[in-house]
Amino acid sequence: MTDVSAGSPTPISVAYQGNPGAYGEIAALNAHPAAVTRGYPTFHEVLAAVTNGECDLGVVPVENSLMGAILQSVDLLLETELHVVREVTVRVSHTMMAMPGVKLSEVKRVYSQQPALDQCTGFMQRNNLTPVTAHDTAGSAKDLAARGSLDEGVIASGRAAELYGLEVLERGVEDEPFNFTRFMVLSREEPAPSDEPHKTSVVFAVRHTPGFLLETLAQLRGLNLSKIESRPRKDRAWSYLIYIDIEGPANDPQVALALAGVLRKASFVKIIGSYPVSQNAVES
Repeated sequence: MTDVSAGSPTPISVAYQGNPGAYGEIAALNAHPAAVTRGYPTFHEVLAAVTNGECDLGVVPVENSLMGAILQSVDLLLETELHVVREVTVRVSHTMMAMPGVKLSEVKRVYSQQPALDQCTGFMQRNNLTPVTAHDTAGSAKDLAARGSLDEGVIASGRAAELYGLEVLERGVEDEPFNFTRFMVLSREEPAPSDEPHKTSVVFAVRHTPGFLLETLAQLRGLNLSKIESRPRKDRAWSYLIYIDIEGPANDPQVALALAGVLRKASFVKIIGSYPVSQNAVES
């Protein structure tokens, strides 16, 4: 991923969804040392940029500690042949911002992505603010800076306020402080061996037969599952995929034996990745 033929290394490029200042960009900046980030409109375009070699790595959010799984990303992971090489966890701290000189009492409408607005309901109610749904958080900040409206505000990251010249009116406006988003870092290359603590993410489907799901899950007996969730299949009505996160690497003998058991029982299995677990959350 690093070109040294010209005498100096080429920086690692990392794709993310959104505009500069997005929480995805914060994850991308922490996906690799000295990363150069590139924003794309959709998660699908992020994966495409990595697949076609336009970027070395990509980050996509897969789970929020308050809102649960980010299903659009999870579904895309089933379709890609990219490898998960690690995860990055971002502490989501929302910032209220407006044009320079504007006071909070002068703001009437607040723009942001719907999940961000939902996470700041108490703050908006206390300040009689009308939420307005926009495509993304940092994009809302960029648009407000371009419009120059003096009765509008934006909820986004503190980094977005700095990048677009907006004034911070209040930090930490989210209702719950325990707000984290987990991102997967994707690459065309398999992850290098590591002694770090690992997680293995797997998706499987079973026949619609009484007791068969229980028999399949029994193959994982003795392992610690940090996540288990069902998701409707796109190609078959009333049929479901089971997503699980196993603590441990796929090459651990106990994990490998359990995965072999699932493979024998399930009608469909895909290992999304076996990768180092993020140890500390990145501040936003």
